[in-house]
Amino acid sequence: MEQAELTTEQVLKRDIPWETYMTAKLITGTCLQLLRRYDHRPENVQAALIDDDGPAYIRVFVSILRDITKEETLEYVLALIDEMLTANPMRAKLFHDSSLSNEDVYQPFLRLLSKGNWFIQEKSCKILTLIISSKKKSMKDAIIYNGEASGSKQTFTTIDDVLRGLVDWLCNQLRRPSHPVRGIPTAVSSLATLLREPLVRSLFVKADGVKLLTPLLSPASAQQYVQLLYETALCIWLLSFYDAAMDALAMTRTLPRLVEIVKSSTKEKVVRVTVLTLKNMLIKGTFASEMVDLGLPQIVQNLKSQTWSDEDLVEALNFLEEGLKDSIRKLSSFDKYKQEVMLGNLDWSPMHKDPSFWSENITKFEDNDFQVLRVLIAILDNSGDPRTLAVACYDISQFIQYHPVGRGIVLDLKGKERIMKHMDHESSEVRKNALLCVQKLLLSAKYVSYLQS
Repeated sequence: MEQAELTTEQVLKRDIPWETYMTAKLITGTCLQLLRRYDHRPENVQAALIDDDGPAYIRVFVSILRDITKEETLEYVLALIDEMLTANPMRAKLFHDSSLSNEDVYQPFLRLLSKGNWFIQEKSCKILTLIISSKKKSMKDAIIYNGEASGSKQTFTTIDDVLRGLVDWLCNQLRRPSHPVRGIPTAVSSLATLLREPLVRSLFVKADGVKLLTPLLSPASAQQYVQLLYETALCIWLLSFYDAAMDALAMTRTLPRLVEIVKSSTKEKVVRVTVLTLKNMLIKGTFASEMVDLGLPQIVQNLKSQTWSDEDLVEALNFLEEGLKDSIRKLSSFDKYKQEVMLGNLDWSPMHKDPSFWSENITKFEDNDFQVLRVLIAILDNSGDPRTLAVACYDISQFIQYHPVGRGIVLDLKGKERIMKHMDHESSEVRKNALLCVQKLLLSAKYVSYLQS
């Protein structure tokens, strides 16, 4: 069987020649005694030994991982630790016992992440994640021992260095997974734990990791993919508490994907974490208009009509409903109009034919070197939708009428040629509005005003 397909149960059936290692002075006599008492014993016996002398066993396990290179033995010890922590994750605190203050409990696992052996990589990642997350002391100020226990020279390194190495490995797994099936889920699961720590969020953003999560946000049905989706959404939620991460998320298609997930998912835990993330993004403020464009207000209404057992979810839905309503009220009519133009799909919404809209907002068309007007003119070249073309022609005619030098600006932007080519369009609606626009181009603004009076 290939190394990558090994299971913990298979590895733990091995008999490791501990006596040979003692003869070679790779372990001490004390280590051998502890191992003999623990190795291949019933679970209740092992649990009692850990309860009585946990730090001593941690020292034995870490020293073996540090001093022995044989992969079968490394796999075995990692499986022992994994079994111990799976039975009781709280045992990860044993790695921080004061009696181990001169032991580098991190570095052996960090080093093993670079092994070309998936079993070793996966177990090292899982164990290292549990050890780090169980540390009580603030990670910002933490230091760990990084030197040989018997050496005369002691050096120290910050937890930042350990986390940077782990975060880099996790990002590499998201880019090029070591295992075709378990590489990405292992990395995401670890991140879903580690990103609770602000320092990890910072390192992850600096490693350009945010964009690696976005492709994993897609509706899922199979259980294994539902779990991956949930943990990915959990990562995004944790990142949404960090401003730099929110800025990075704004550069991706994360928001449309989150909206699609919350629209189509049936698993409450997935809906819950996604809605909580959307709540944070709405609070941020810069995502509100895009949420409205994506139809989130209606989706929230649909979700509120369903029965949910989670109070946080219900509260977040209520918050989203009110927040989106408030955002819609705050969005000026020109903001809505600009969004419509930028999307390139125009319709006869009331603002197009509202004289007050044009008189009140005509100077806003000057922003960004007449960006909105340029897009309207470009639509005449690029759109195949008759309604959009008709509205674009009409809006350009309104710009000509209401802007003091609108006629000259449209002519300078080569708008006349683009409008005239639609005067023989197959759609009567397009022909009518193209003709109206050309008339306003050819006639003086004063005369146009006289004709409409």
